[in-house]
Amino acid sequence: MNRRDAIKLAFGTAAGVSALQTGSLFAQQSDAKPTTAGDTIYLNPATGADTNSGAKDSPLKTVAEGARRVSQSGGSGPMTVILSEGVYSVGETATFKPARRKFTKTERLTIRAEILPDDPEWHTGRMPTLIHTLPLTGPRAKGLIFGMTTETSHVTIQGLKLLGAPVVETPKPGTLIRVYPIGRMGRDLDDLEIAQCLFAGDKVTNPNHLGILAHGSGIHVHHCVFYNAKLTVVFWTSGSRGHSMRSCFVHGAYGSGVWTTEIADDFEFRDNVIANGNYVWTYQSGASAGRDPDAGARGSGTATAPEKQRVRYKVVNSFFAANKKMASSGTGANLGFRDIDSSFLELINTKVSDEPVALELDETKKNYLHPVAGSEAAKIGAGLFLKPAA
Repeated sequence: MNRRDAIKLAFGTAAGVSALQTGSLFAQQSDAKPTTAGDTIYLNPATGADTNSGAKDSPLKTVAEGARRVSQSGGSGPMTVILSEGVYSVGETATFKPARRKFTKTERLTIRAEILPDDPEWHTGRMPTLIHTLPLTGPRAKGLIFGMTTETSHVTIQGLKLLGAPVVETPKPGTLIRVYPIGRMGRDLDDLEIAQCLFAGDKVTNPNHLGILAHGSGIHVHHCVFYNAKLTVVFWTSGSRGHSMRSCFVHGAYGSGVWTTEIADDFEFRDNVIANGNYVWTYQSGASAGRDPDAGARGSGTATAPEKQRVRYKVVNSFFAANKKMASSGTGANLGFRDIDSSFLELINTKVSDEPVALELDETKKNYLHPVAGSEAAKIGAGLFLKPAA
């Protein structure tokens, strides 16, 4: 089975693109109805068991079981999956795909940490930590690993730490083992918010190939940190609308800091810092993506330059520092890239510098793995915190 067939078998196919645009999802959630006890599922990796009820005093153990409970649910109204602090071994893909329940902008499916970064009791050790240990067999064989997929609209994922897989990324020529912590395959889906999450990896011990790989419209990634991941976010459906990437800090991306597959020019990209990495931006043409529907997820070893005028994007109030190159064309997970002109990016109040960004490496500080306080990069305000530091 080739990798394209593996993805089709695992997730099915979907057609059509929703053009619905979403606004500030946190603001919208303030109007949501309170979640009832039966619609809140608790997880605890130390004290939980997947045979438990999922109540606060009877938590589940794994994210995959939490996803099954959501997928089996019926009725209406919001649902929340709450992860306590601790280490979760992700041994199977958690697929959130309810068939008998629909969510809305204000009545959402939320998958979040129990304690969030702006809580006064939070420190980095309280982040639920997901490490990917899935077997490389079955329909996702040949090195394709998804940690969780959200095959429904109106989802928020908040406050998690997502690590790579403890494998060798390229154990032999032509083989690439890659982990995608968060995925969404439905082209007709809309409104996926990923906030205050830390995606971290190490190229040798636990490579994190790609934090977020998502089809559909309305993908909103904000206040996230990407530390030493190969790739951060792939906005995957050509022509889709309503996307944003805001207040994110990307450090040491050895692929690129953001990947767009010819999404619409309403892409809101602001208040981001991309530093100390390889490429800042990868642009994949819609024609290339159409010929190779899983190009963002498999290695073709080739790069195809866009054949028509590239969609232009505004880059607002951001900072690009000490990256090797500005822009590339791309297809394929093996990064068969080539340099392209970056004139498709309109830089507005955005600085490009050759000076590296210094990281805060004191683990006891709240801004651990953020730009050092007071630095030029720190003034952008990118990172895990919604509220400015006191």
